[in-house]
Amino acid sequence: MIKRLPLLAILALIVLITYVVTDTLISAGSFKTIEPHFNGLIEKIDLPVAGPEDIEVDGTSGLAFISCDDKRSNFTDPGSISGAILLLDINDSLRRIRNITPPQLTDFHPHGISLFHTKDGRKILFIINHRMQKPRQVVERMEWRNDSLIHLETIEDEKLMTSPNDLAATGERSFYVTNDHYYSEPGLGRTVEEYLQRAISYVNYYDGKSFKKVADHIAYANGVQVDPDGQTVYVASVTGRKILVYKRKSDDSLELSSEVNVETGVDNIDLDENGDLLIGCHPQLLKFVAHGKDPKNFSPSQVIKINKIDFSVEEIFLHDGSIYSGSTVAADYQNKILVGSVFEPAFLILHKD
Repeated sequence: MIKRLPLLAILALIVLITYVVTDTLISAGSFKTIEPHFNGLIEKIDLPVAGPEDIEVDGTSGLAFISCDDKRSNFTDPGSISGAILLLDINDSLRRIRNITPPQLTDFHPHGISLFHTKDGRKILFIINHRMQKPRQVVERMEWRNDSLIHLETIEDEKLMTSPNDLAATGERSFYVTNDHYYSEPGLGRTVEEYLQRAISYVNYYDGKSFKKVADHIAYANGVQVDPDGQTVYVASVTGRKILVYKRKSDDSLELSSEVNVETGVDNIDLDENGDLLIGCHPQLLKFVAHGKDPKNFSPSQVIKINKIDFSVEEIFLHDGSIYSGSTVAADYQNKILVGSVFEPAFLILHKD
C-alpha cells in the first residue's frame, strides 16, 4: 500500500492539471465556433495613433472622443510613442480625425475614458493615464471648451488605484474606477490571477477628495458604466465572463444585485439611447493574448447588447478578426456603432440596417 501512494499522488496530480487546463480552455472560449455576421455596412477608419481602446460619444453633438495608445510599440520601447485623445465628428462625411491632446501632457498613455455633462452644460472628460514617471497610475481631468481639450488636474492614489482600467464619472470631480488586477506588476501572481480566473480585483470610488474600495471579489474587473438614473452600476468581469449589476448605495458603495452570464470576455460598456448595454468583447481570450504578441495572430471581435430590463443578450456583431481584431468597445450614436480595439491602427463604424 505504501508503494502505491506515490503513483496515486501522481495520477491525482495529472487529473488536477488536466481539469485546470481544460477548464481554462473552455472559459477562454477556445472551443467556440466563430460564425461572422452583422446586418449592415462595415466602415473602417484609419487613425494616426494605434490602439483606440475606448471611445466616448457625446450624444448631443455627435463628437467621438477616442483614447489611443500604441501598446505594442511602447512594450518594445517604453514611452517611445505618446498616446492621444483623438476627435471625430461622426456627422462629418469626410471622417476627419483631429488630435486634441493638451500639449503639456508629454507623458501620456490613455486607457479608459468617461465623459460627464454638468448641469450648466460643461463637458468634463476623465482619462486614465498609465504614465512612465511616478506616480504611474493617474486620472487626468479635462474640459472640452471652445473646441479644445483643457487640462484641469491630475488625480492619483498609489495605494488603491494600482491597476486602473476603466472609469465612469458620477459628477464633475467624482467617478468609479476599476482595478483590473490585484497584482499590479507582471509576474507569477498576476499570471495565476488571470489564468485561474481568481476573483480578487475590485472597484474604487473617488468622491472628489479621496478614494475608497466599494466592490471586490471580481475576476478581472474591466469596463464600468453608470446608468443614467445614477442608482445602478455595471461592471464587466473579463475572465468571469459576466456583467455584474450593482445597486449604488447612499454612501456610494456598491451592493451586488444581479450577475449576467454572457460566456464571452466582456470589455468596455457603453449605453445606447434606450439605456441598454453595448459591450465590446473577446470571444476567444487566448487568441486575444496571442494577438497582443503578434498582429499576424487574429483575435475575433464581437459586440453584444444586453437589455437593461430583462438582461437578455443579443449578439450584434461577430468576426474572426481578419478584418478587425481584439474589439474592446462599442459606442452608440444614432444608427451607428463605433468599435475600438487595443492594438488596431483604426476603428470601425458599423452602420446598422
